[in-house]
Amino acid sequence: MNRKLLSLYGLKWNPFAPDLPDEALYVTPRAEAFFWRVEQLAGEGGFALVTGEVGTGKSVTLRILAERLSAQRDAKVGALTRPQAGLPDFYREMGDLFGIELRPSNRWGGTKALREKWQSHIDAAVSRPWLIIDEAQEMAPNVLSELRLLASARLDSHLLLTVVLAGDVRLLERFRSEELLPLASRVRVRLGLERASAEELSACLHHGLAKAGAPKLLTPELTATLCEHAAGNYRSLMNMADEMLALAAQREARQLDEKLFFEAFAPPPQAAEGKSGRRK
Repeated sequence: MNRKLLSLYGLKWNPFAPDLPDEALYVTPRAEAFFWRVEQLAGEGGFALVTGEVGTGKSVTLRILAERLSAQRDAKVGALTRPQAGLPDFYREMGDLFGIELRPSNRWGGTKALREKWQSHIDAAVSRPWLIIDEAQEMAPNVLSELRLLASARLDSHLLLTVVLAGDVRLLERFRSEELLPLASRVRVRLGLERASAEELSACLHHGLAKAGAPKLLTPELTATLCEHAAGNYRSLMNMADEMLALAAQREARQLDEKLFFEAFAPPPQAAEGKSGRRK
């Protein structure tokens, strides 16, 4: 959304866009408790897990967590960008994240170099490096198993890395397989995200609008209507609100209300059956 349209409503940014600044992201009490618990893993290492249906806030949760962890002194936080990669590319990206040139053909050498790098960080900072992986349901079982083995030493008694995995319900199903049970048993902290209540969706809207500088952009009636039609899905809520904002800007409406909602999302008129008249 360009500056002219933002100025029409006194907005600092589009409050419904995916690339919101960190300060505009809404944090639920459950997510806050999860962040605190995960931060405690820094001194011990291990696995944390975020799961939930599409649109329930997994990626936003990781964004907030990554920002908070990066703000800590001497923190080293890496985010895997290609969870669907096979083992060779997995090692290439791990080397890139932690500043080591690795040869995928020499997996033993790569394991040794990464473990030494992580141990040096632990010795200097007294905390484990962090690895954050979104869309972890896309990871191949052998890559997940490799990560489990890579992240520990001394017969699994010394953890070198803190890993936060996030994925949809398919990840939970895969964790029940015999192949991944050893990894599932090592998850120390969990956050299961569910469909949001109308109150949580409304709080999210109010928070985002206040941070963007236009707390009264939506009428109370429209807020209630959006929360009802979003069916507990944050992404659906923001997509609908964003579409309405674009339509309001096009018409230069001063406020977003229910009338605009019904104009934007009214079902298309049914096609008339046959012709209006017949020749005789």
